[in-house]
Amino acid sequence: MAWNAFKLCTALRALGYIMVLVVLVIVGLTYYAVVLANYLPAIFGGGLSAVIAFPLLILFHFLLVMLLWSYFNVVLNDPGVVPPNWRPANDEEGGDGAPLVGSDQSTLVSDPANQKVRFCRKCNHFKPPRCHHCSVCGRCILKMDHHCVWVVNCVGALNYKYFLLFLFYTFLETTLVTLSLFKYFMAFFTEEEVIGTLGTVAASFITFGI
Repeated sequence: MAWNAFKLCTALRALGYIMVLVVLVIVGLTYYAVVLANYLPAIFGGGLSAVIAFPLLILFHFLLVMLLWSYFNVVLNDPGVVPPNWRPANDEEGGDGAPLVGSDQSTLVSDPANQKVRFCRKCNHFKPPRCHHCSVCGRCILKMDHHCVWVVNCVGALNYKYFLLFLFYTFLETTLVTLSLFKYFMAFFTEEEVIGTLGTVAASFITFGI
């Protein structure tokens, strides 16, 4: 008997916004390790370390703000669904169909190069090209890329830009964090005697986790 992967959809749906909380916890731990346990002590210590730490601290906060901005835009923005009563333009029985003139999603459901239109049996309506039914969300998503558990949402036509920005700023932020905490990570595994502060331990393992 073939294994039904769609049984996992119920479990993914049950996660809900727990994953958002997990992301915020990771951000909070990273902020503590980088800012409170690393950059701020260096700034208050003065000298060359303060000169180096100050611009890095500004860059870290800028990337963090942009990361959270793009993340919550993916979480909160609708990915784009098939408008009610939508029918293909060449449907002879589409007298009751919505013409989509002036609609924000009118340009998202038409594809002159590909007139193949399918029908969704679960939603009981036509599906434009590149539209797929999400078993987790329970609806058809326009230009669906995938359902991401980290953003508790589908990535589709209307939030794909924010998803790419989220990946971009996450890459830059994690690179900065890794370079900033690498010395703590190396010291934790090489030094015979490690400074027993919570900040040092957290910094080491967060870097390892990245």
